[in-house]
Amino acid sequence: MEFPEDIEQRSIRTIRALALDQVQAARSGHVGFPLGAAPLIHTVYAHYLRSDPTAPEWLNRDRFVLSAGHGSAMLYATLHLAGYAVSTDDLRAFRQWGSITPGHPEHGPTPGVDATTGPLGQGIANAVGMAIAERMTGARLTAADGPLLDHRTFVLASDGDFMEGIALEAVAFAGLHRLGKLVVLYDDNDIVIDGRASHVHDAAAVARAAEAHGWHTVEVADGDDLPALRAALDAAVAETERPSLVRVRTVIGRTSPLADDPRAHSGALSEADDAATRAALGPDHAEPFHVPEDVAAWWGRFAERGGDARAEWLRRMAADDPAIATFHEWVAGGADPGIDVREFEGATEAARMTSGKVMARLAETMPTLVGGAADLVAATMADLPNGGTFSPDEPAGRNISFGVREHAMGAIVNGIALHGVLRPFASTFLVFTTYQANALRMAALQELPVIHVLSHDSITVGEDGPTHQPVEMLSTLRATPNTVVLRPGDAREAAECWQDALARTDGPSILVLSRSPLEPADRSDSWGETRKGAYIVSGTTTADLVLVASGSELAPAHSAAELLRAEGLRVRVVSAPSHELFFAQPDEYRDTVLPPETPRLVIEASHPLSLWRLAGPLGDVVGVDRFGASAPPERMLAEYGFTPDQIAARGRAHLARLADRGQGAPVAEPVA
Repeated sequence: MEFPEDIEQRSIRTIRALALDQVQAARSGHVGFPLGAAPLIHTVYAHYLRSDPTAPEWLNRDRFVLSAGHGSAMLYATLHLAGYAVSTDDLRAFRQWGSITPGHPEHGPTPGVDATTGPLGQGIANAVGMAIAERMTGARLTAADGPLLDHRTFVLASDGDFMEGIALEAVAFAGLHRLGKLVVLYDDNDIVIDGRASHVHDAAAVARAAEAHGWHTVEVADGDDLPALRAALDAAVAETERPSLVRVRTVIGRTSPLADDPRAHSGALSEADDAATRAALGPDHAEPFHVPEDVAAWWGRFAERGGDARAEWLRRMAADDPAIATFHEWVAGGADPGIDVREFEGATEAARMTSGKVMARLAETMPTLVGGAADLVAATMADLPNGGTFSPDEPAGRNISFGVREHAMGAIVNGIALHGVLRPFASTFLVFTTYQANALRMAALQELPVIHVLSHDSITVGEDGPTHQPVEMLSTLRATPNTVVLRPGDAREAAECWQDALARTDGPSILVLSRSPLEPADRSDSWGETRKGAYIVSGTTTADLVLVASGSELAPAHSAAELLRAEGLRVRVVSAPSHELFFAQPDEYRDTVLPPETPRLVIEASHPLSLWRLAGPLGDVVGVDRFGASAPPERMLAEYGFTPDQIAARGRAHLARLADRGQGAPVAEPVA
């Protein structure tokens, strides 16, 4: 089939039209960005991106991240043309219940979407993680004919992306580490919802900052100038020692009456503006969702190029080579991480210390585990001994020094997980998850098996004071869907919680570790019960009161139980390292551990909001509902009601209240 000379312009008009069609059909969305940026996404997919639409999860494909996720209609239009399983009916269902074309791109439901984006800046940092994973895996697994993974990561970002601090954190990190296969196209249309971007943002300064951080930068004066755009991308692809930023001046809402107008940013067009835009796009697009036959045929080259590249890679991967065999083992996963929790039984030490010892074992037994801390390895112990430190000179290094960049760290490890080969971890103090909250939420939304190693878990941080005491964070994290929080109460539980985290594949795991030493729990045969979220530590017979605790509060709960038992009360102690795992258990197990008719006292040095579900209708909570203070840990525990005597008194008072109401068992008189 012969193609007209302007086939690329016709393709761009088709992308613009299909994006317009989706927004108009939904009567919601963002049409201005797609109308302006269509030449950019067209050029990347048509000429540079190497991916097979019949195998959208192919591991050696080039990645494309639409960091400006509000332009999703443009991405779906391009995926449709490129041959991914995104049908015309899917485009018609844009933003509708159950469709694979949601308002912002979502990894998983939509073939060809490499990352869930929408919160601005996240996609740039995700792409940095993908580029790290490609560099690290390629360096560690090289066959006789070269690295087994060798691909690029492309990003399309907006003014809004670069206003977010996370983007500049990621830019600085990527430049320092010379991630030469990372190419970011910056759509500079000088428009935000509230007006001119230049009133609140300097686009030229973004390019200067990127260059100062070691990036190769190129500028294109007109996004519709395809030869100039191709030349800029040729230069970016040729530059392998530095990441590249291609700043492209575009016009939001191009071809519409709202061109270069903030009103083009959001919402469907009026009937009159819709008609005028269709007229500007040409007769091929007078009717919605029409793809000219020659445009559809021309896009067949994308699938052919990607299919050939994948076939060649699969031929390579069938060779008899030790690196290839190792690669297949990594991808298959499922190997026993080799944690023997028995060696930690009886140890008195901080959970962060135990975690560090577990990670030392994992450094030897789990080669896919990679990650690092936000300048806190010395405090969180999150390190892989002898794993090397990732850098331009040591691309095979498994430890990543993120610096004080918590938000970028969270999104970068999401990108590593999205890449699909390595298992990433990230580490900081629990209180600093406030800095990376959106990255944690995006990991949960995408069900990414990222492990967060968070230490300094409560008011027992002590002298550092309320700025470092995370009283509200456990409730926040437990309220996040698809997230499992694991707060071990002693060394053995810490090792078991690592096992639980490694076993998960459908969402992030949050290891919450103490700074202060934990005494070993006095238990009998409850080995491995952390996987059930909560279990009986002592008091297996019928109880008058159940004390439920986690983390550093488990030991004082046990001591309080001994005080109450001395008064004649039957007291059960339950360790509850993970609410999420416990409430996922069958009713029979939950009722065995926490009998519904038995009063409970839940003890945890954090905000009580997340504790009431464990407490139940006959329960009470000892928690922390105000900020901490600067004082030694022992004084903090006494001031906030967590000594054994104080816990026992709360339990006694709770039973007395219930008895006054005719609930629970009679309260024995204290022994004099």
